[in-house]
Amino acid sequence: MVNLLDTTTLLWTLTAPDRLSETARNAIAAGGSVLSVASYWEVVIKTRKGLLPLADPVSWWTRAAALFPGGVLPVRASHITALAALPDLHRDPFDRVLIAQAVAEGLLLITNDRQIARYPVGIVW
Repeated sequence: MVNLLDTTTLLWTLTAPDRLSETARNAIAAGGSVLSVASYWEVVIKTRKGLLPLADPVSWWTRAAALFPGGVLPVRASHITALAALPDLHRDPFDRVLIAQAVAEGLLLITNDRQIARYPVGIVW
């Protein structure tokens, strides 16, 4: 099964892997995980707002994406269709896109966000 990392999981994987659960660490170490371009978008926005202490989010993303040979998942029309069908249980638009991508692509989402578990998506944590 292919896994999609949520943005927090990606950040912790690269900067604080001890914050990940053992199950999440093992799933990531097994390979096959993908990143979403939505996470890149979120990191850029949060960096510009001063919410993430990254000097250069573009270089950071380039390095992060290179560490995950599974690739980067673009946002497709089918993801937005899945997004439109999601109930309004979670207010974070980036998490909602990641949920929709996981649903549309049949991916497991690696996340510790308990609100996401309320959606019909497989969770690894």
